[in-house]
Amino acid sequence: MLKYDRFTLKNGLTVLFHKDTTTPLSVVNTLYDVGARDESEDKTGFAHLFEHLMFGGSINIADFDTPLQLAGGENNAFTSNDVTNYYDVLPANNIETALWLESDRMLSLAFTEKSLEVQRSVVIEEFKQRYLNQPYGDVWLELRPLAYKEHSYKWATIGKELSHIEDATMDNVKSFFKKHYSPSNAVLCIAGNFELEEVKSLVQKWYSDIPSGTKYNRNLTKEPEQKEFREKTIERDVPTNAFYYAFKMPNRLHHDFFTVDTLSDALGRDKSSSLYLSLKKGQNLVSDIGAYITGSIDEGLLVISGKLNDGVSFDDFDQALWKELDDFKSRAISADDLEKIMNKIRTAKEFEDMGILNRAMNLCSYELLGDVSLINKESEIYHNITADNIQRVAKSILQKSSCSLLKVKAK
Repeated sequence: MLKYDRFTLKNGLTVLFHKDTTTPLSVVNTLYDVGARDESEDKTGFAHLFEHLMFGGSINIADFDTPLQLAGGENNAFTSNDVTNYYDVLPANNIETALWLESDRMLSLAFTEKSLEVQRSVVIEEFKQRYLNQPYGDVWLELRPLAYKEHSYKWATIGKELSHIEDATMDNVKSFFKKHYSPSNAVLCIAGNFELEEVKSLVQKWYSDIPSGTKYNRNLTKEPEQKEFREKTIERDVPTNAFYYAFKMPNRLHHDFFTVDTLSDALGRDKSSSLYLSLKKGQNLVSDIGAYITGSIDEGLLVISGKLNDGVSFDDFDQALWKELDDFKSRAISADDLEKIMNKIRTAKEFEDMGILNRAMNLCSYELLGDVSLINKESEIYHNITADNIQRVAKSILQKSSCSLLKVKAK
């Protein structure tokens, strides 16, 4: 049972506190309720660009990293299609350094032409290196618009195209900050060996005078139900042919979300999974294969991906895969197999919870979903999943009519 306290400042900032007496370190984690899904289709990549801009200094503090490093700390951030998260880990007795830095850039980020140009160049270079000039790097740039036709999940976090970042103006950037970066659109978690009243006092000191801003009301276009199989082949300079089968799955708060997650583990988590045993070990059609979910807040994807062995055609593999999926749907997995899967899920969860940073990030994530108490119900939900539950969602989700297939053909 993960213990925490929750309170809200008058300006709308939601604060979570998790006490941990076993470590001299503390965590300041700030989760902003903005991701790539909140962008305009003609101005994509802004959420990710902003992740970089937030390290360009605020009006009062020109350099974010140095003060934190001098305090013995480290920091980083990540952007997804759903959220942007910033975290600082540092000795507990220096926690005010992180609160000073984080509150100041929430209040008054420095909008300078120099910072915009520097960070724009960094993002453009990242776009080229990771997505355009790397084998299989552009897969999600191709797969997302194949799987999504209306919802803003149809572009990747890096952005739809380079020109959107290249053409970003100072007015665009300031408008994005004003819309999304405010106490009313953020969740702050402090974790470490403190007392609740001490944390309340520190948060009040550093954050209470920040204007609340206007809470962003999300109104995204809903993705229509997919009713037919979609397929696209791209030719790339890659070592071998690769495949990506993407099936629509329920949103993060749907009662079947965790069951679909378990289904993906049963299909392709490791060398004991169904697809690996049949298509790699048994039929030797692939050099590797796996299954995973995107974990999206809105309707997500269950993806089966891998690489074909030399001499194996896409058509031969396709027939074998659908036969294996039909066989999987026709029978419930055994009690022994289910127990093995659950043991791995439990072990992974317990290992993850050992880290104070992971606990802080997970608390913020559940708060953003609308119910932080879900963090303590997750294990029980997994524990109650049955073989019949898995077979039911497999029959529902592993349908060709709701599948989008991207084939990457080696030149």
